[in-house]
Amino acid sequence: MISETAQAEVLEFGHGSGNLMRVNDLIALNHRAGLRFGSVLLQILPCLFYLLIASQPNTAAASDLAEEFQLALDTFQKQYGFPGATAAYVLRNGTVGIAATGVSDLESKTPMTVQSRMLSASIGKTFVGATAVALAHEGALNLDIPIARWLGKQRWFTRLPNHDAITLRHLLTHTSGLPDHVHLESFATELSHKWREKDNPFPPEALIRFILDLPSLFEAGKGWAYTDTGYILVGLVIEKATQKSYYTEITERFLIPLGLTLTTPADRRYLPGLAAGYTSTDNAFGLPRKTTTPKGEMVWHPGFEWTGGGLVSNSRDLALWGSALFAGHAMSSPYLNELLNSVPISPDTPDIQYGAGVGIYRTGRFGPVYGHGGWIPGYSSSLRYYPDYGIAIAFQLNTDIGIVDDTTTVIREMEARLAEIAISATHGLNKGR
Repeated sequence: MISETAQAEVLEFGHGSGNLMRVNDLIALNHRAGLRFGSVLLQILPCLFYLLIASQPNTAAASDLAEEFQLALDTFQKQYGFPGATAAYVLRNGTVGIAATGVSDLESKTPMTVQSRMLSASIGKTFVGATAVALAHEGALNLDIPIARWLGKQRWFTRLPNHDAITLRHLLTHTSGLPDHVHLESFATELSHKWREKDNPFPPEALIRFILDLPSLFEAGKGWAYTDTGYILVGLVIEKATQKSYYTEITERFLIPLGLTLTTPADRRYLPGLAAGYTSTDNAFGLPRKTTTPKGEMVWHPGFEWTGGGLVSNSRDLALWGSALFAGHAMSSPYLNELLNSVPISPDTPDIQYGAGVGIYRTGRFGPVYGHGGWIPGYSSSLRYYPDYGIAIAFQLNTDIGIVDDTTTVIREMEARLAEIAISATHGLNKGR
């Protein structure tokens, strides 16, 4: 079943057909201009045919990579038994590869395809961080002054822990000292009672309500603790500063310019192309095992994630985004220094850091790694970029069973193996250029 439903696609940029087009153009030009250009054409043609031949090893290496990448994805699906997955890579030379395996719906046995979409969860924070950095560069935001400048007039503001000291940088790097509503029992209980509501039961300010009047975890800037609530506040600041919706901002700044056509706001129950997700029946939020109805609508409204994540996407789009963002090509002005301005998440692990919506491993088997993981009930995602090799890799699984509670190592194993395959293959690809 795996071999029948798994799919792979490789797109090569700058090879093959482009060389043929130049040959045809020259032949047509020679025909129109007469025999006086014949000798010039005869001198050029051998060079052009050499380019055609030289591109063949590159194409063969790309094909080998695509096959090995697909085989690895199939093997992981068989070994761990998850319903389905997609995975993609973008290499430094512009090669894009996409693979899919398993099913997007266990009940209907619908195959997972390279076009299948899933909730990308906290990978959406990379868009939040990039937007904040862009606005700071434009002078619309300042990352290092208290957020009271934008939110101080809200009636609830003074009830925020550390409200008088928190800056945007604190929020972006998870150093604000704010609790995380996602892990509060009060949020889990209320979500278990409200997930059936047709509309979003938790707009942004309703999420902030869960942490009001709670003690701070530490003084702002004096520690590190992951908090989705902090990113909800960043979203409110962005909207206040721009007078636009957050989703309009990222659509205009990134999604359209970068051609991320399969990435859209997760702000409604019906999300076209969404694979069904599967979660544990005893999950903390009392949600159903399957995320979708037979008609393809989500059984709960995903909009409450908002700037904590808030997107439905595809592995190809995520890899393209990671490649553009971390290679410095997502904006017209330099921004990487600000995006990667990071803090250690613990004194015990100084090489593991967090920047503006980006996790950073300063050292590792393949050198530094930039990226983010994503979890939401029913879906697990990973985006990683290896700057020493210029390679971005993303994958998505339509389950979180065994992943959210760390009882399986599938995510770590997939990250390591897929990186090994792509990085090892780059030698052959570069050799053919």
